[in-house]
Amino acid sequence: MLTREELPECPVATTVQLIGNKWKLLILRNLFYNGKQRFTDFLKSVPGISKRVLTDNLRALEGDGIIEREVFAEVPPRVEYCLSPLGKTLKPILDAMADWGQDYKSNLI
Repeated sequence: MLTREELPECPVATTVQLIGNKWKLLILRNLFYNGKQRFTDFLKSVPGISKRVLTDNLRALEGDGIIEREVFAEVPPRVEYCLSPLGKTLKPILDAMADWGQDYKSNLI
């Protein structure tokens, strides 16, 4: 998790730093619209993401307190990811992005 000193002074820049790459946004999209996800669920539904990039982004989101990781004591081990209470507060931002993207696509035709 980043410290207060490591975050940009601008709140928009802070948000962009925490969720501002396409992979994080698509991971969050999956969690908002599909609920809990396993690692392989992300690999199937996020086209072009590599295992390494997915791992790095999941760790970053978890470290920043946006998602939570639950490990089940099974053989083989099962891990599920879900939004944390903090992560759930991002829903209006993702909804606004989805609405804007839909409007943009509609106006192209």
